[in-house]
Amino acid sequence: MPAQSQIAVLESVQAFLQRQHGLYIDGKQQESRSGQRLQVCNPATGQVIGSIAQADSNEVDTAVRSAQHAFTSGIWSALRPADRERILLKVADVLEAHSEELAQLETLNQGKSIHIARAIEVGATIEFVRYMAGWATKIGGETMDVSIPVPQGARYTAYTRREPIGVVGAIVPWNFPLMIATWKIIPALAAGCTVVLKPSEETPLTALRLAELLTEAGVPDGVVNVITGDGKTTGEALITHPLISKLTFTGSTSVGKRIGHAAVDQMARFTLELGGKNPLIIMDDADIAQVVPGVMMGGLLNQGQVCAAASRIYVQRSHYEVVLNALIEAVKGMSIGPGMDPDARINPVVSRRHQQSIYRFLEQAKAEGVQVHQGCKVPEGEGFYVEPTILSAVDHSHSIIHSEVFGPVLAVMPFDTEDEVLALANDSHYGLAASLWTTNLNTAMRMVPKIKSGTVWVNTHVPLDPAMPFGGHKQSGMGREFGKGAVESFTEIKSVCIAHD
Repeated sequence: MPAQSQIAVLESVQAFLQRQHGLYIDGKQQESRSGQRLQVCNPATGQVIGSIAQADSNEVDTAVRSAQHAFTSGIWSALRPADRERILLKVADVLEAHSEELAQLETLNQGKSIHIARAIEVGATIEFVRYMAGWATKIGGETMDVSIPVPQGARYTAYTRREPIGVVGAIVPWNFPLMIATWKIIPALAAGCTVVLKPSEETPLTALRLAELLTEAGVPDGVVNVITGDGKTTGEALITHPLISKLTFTGSTSVGKRIGHAAVDQMARFTLELGGKNPLIIMDDADIAQVVPGVMMGGLLNQGQVCAAASRIYVQRSHYEVVLNALIEAVKGMSIGPGMDPDARINPVVSRRHQQSIYRFLEQAKAEGVQVHQGCKVPEGEGFYVEPTILSAVDHSHSIIHSEVFGPVLAVMPFDTEDEVLALANDSHYGLAASLWTTNLNTAMRMVPKIKSGTVWVNTHVPLDPAMPFGGHKQSGMGREFGKGAVESFTEIKSVCIAHD
């Protein structure tokens, strides 16, 4: 890809990349005592653009104890709710002032399009922070009329109050590193908690920058700490730490199960937003002009590296050939290149490891007889690119229908009846998201309750809003992000009963 097609990297971004990144504990960067470091790569080139500290169990303990001290001291939890809200609104302002810097860091580290980094990774994050800031002043309990019979003639007043749960251990994935970090941090802060965040070792840069910007906005030292490192050492030390009151995780189902078990062992609370193999159902009355771009957006956004992305496309038989051929032609016309190239529509996936994982799924599909239609050719040589791919001659006997590929791969299958497609859509151990495409209101109202997913979109796929709860059924997780429930999940309910005359 010609260099002149890429946008210029900001001087502030270049300076950040050249720094020797440590751990962010107690309001400042700290050198890691372990001396071990992990390389950070640019997926568009495969070249190293920095390194991070590998935190050991002692350093994780330091971070957790910093968060615990900040919590028990009351420097955050004891603030007036309006003061917490005001600081969080300031956080949004600071993020907005640094929006291009954050977007470029995310693109260079994660590989995504600069357009997605600007609009979603940063833009949606700022909106999320402002929405969640408002919940700091709206956390409340309820009063109850109780009927306690003893002693005779006694009177009681009872009510509940919500109190911050304590220190939160948050672990976030590599697909939307900045945005998902704020999904964990900001509701926890709105509730009065403190946080220790572990970003993915593959995409840690915006989390480290976020921590600095939180301090700049007025979040007190120790309230948010960022530890970097791998899951085996750093992550394991965090999830098993006895001072963690809640664990919140977004990532794979297999890792989520391990985190859930660790939380139960400590009797810590937990929220898990896990994998998905999400169906997109196209009825015969759907608007085809709307469907094809909708499938492309819902299935290929961020190279399909989206937990809610559509990957199983069911098309009523009368439209099957039209939709299949339109999708095949659409992927052929997509341009491939680095995320910093504003004209590229398909960008690299996050790592060589993940690239090879996607191609292994495709090779297995070919071996099972699936027909593979690949789009525009990837650049030769450098970078972790995967061709956008449409699969046909595929059914539920094929393993790729039940595996989360997490890449730019769409399996397109025909169906005949409503009951048939509902059975197919629900034939998965996942249940994160789904979409239904129809112009018939009766069809939508009849089918939506029968789809076993945490979110069902109609005539769209993948948009989220801070007010709309997001999470999964079945093995797609436990608990919900967003909305009132997200903030309340960082609180404990205390019942208060007062005897009086």
